[in-house]
Amino acid sequence: MNNLLRNVLVGAGIATVGAIGTKAAVDYFKNRGEEEVVDESQGDAEPTSPQEVAYATVEPSSVQSFLDASFGDAGRYVPNRPPKIFDYQGQQYMVIWAQDNKQNKNQMMAFQYTDAGRKMIASVGYTGDKTDYNLNLAGTPFAVDVNGQLLTSGQSQAAGTNDVDFVLA
Repeated sequence: MNNLLRNVLVGAGIATVGAIGTKAAVDYFKNRGEEEVVDESQGDAEPTSPQEVAYATVEPSSVQSFLDASFGDAGRYVPNRPPKIFDYQGQQYMVIWAQDNKQNKNQMMAFQYTDAGRKMIASVGYTGDKTDYNLNLAGTPFAVDVNGQLLTSGQSQAAGTNDVDFVLA
């Protein structure tokens, strides 16, 4: 895994790194489950083409302290799907899916890491009744998939959904 991705993990206070590896970005973003464990004795994983992503697999619970520290409300957000922490085309990102216990809805949050620090580029709250979003994915190759509709920017509402995906635009 490259040093920039390692810095994201350390900066977020995520010490436990599971699998490290690379795979085709298209396959990585389709996978909603935990990535398979790659042989860690192979050393650092680097993408071999712009279509590949380098990723770290971490336990969903390992992002709990990051969520508590970031939002100042311990236990409000509880991870409910494996997070995606990855490097794609030289940029580092972290996407977390969690239950928002304060507003009783699911939440997907995406962060981009730059030299200036971490910024939230997507926040999507969703229930079966409605979806609200605040997206700033312009300048990234990503979109948020809500009921088959690819959204990249804006602040609005959409129909309810049971799941939201972070995908290539």
